[in-house]
Amino acid sequence: MERHIRITAGSVTVTATLDESETADGVWAALPLRSVASRWGDEVYFTIPIRLPEAADAREYVQIGELAYWPVGAAFCIFFGPTPASTGGKPRAYSNVNPFGAVDGDAAALRAVRDGDPVLVEAEPS
Repeated sequence: MERHIRITAGSVTVTATLDESETADGVWAALPLRSVASRWGDEVYFTIPIRLPEAADAREYVQIGELAYWPVGAAFCIFFGPTPASTGGKPRAYSNVNPFGAVDGDAAALRAVRDGDPVLVEAEPS
């Protein structure tokens, strides 16, 4: 079963598709999520009220548009370009993250999100 979410951060709204991982299951079960956005280069992240362990497939290097959970900070992360940890044009997380889905379409719209913007993550109606 495909699971889709809608992420609204400030004036930006994107949809995303979750994968079939335990991390995605944990995030899905916690919806809706409300938080406050932070930026770290071309990454938007925000704390969420769930604690998940580091997954077997956790990694630092991620793809543009990828959604990930950062176990160290209990944060939902969305990558859309290089971060301060990157050594090239690819996103790199601060430390290992659990990938769990991807933005549908172009994630570049997230460049308009600012520190302090309110965030709402909810299930996308079918």
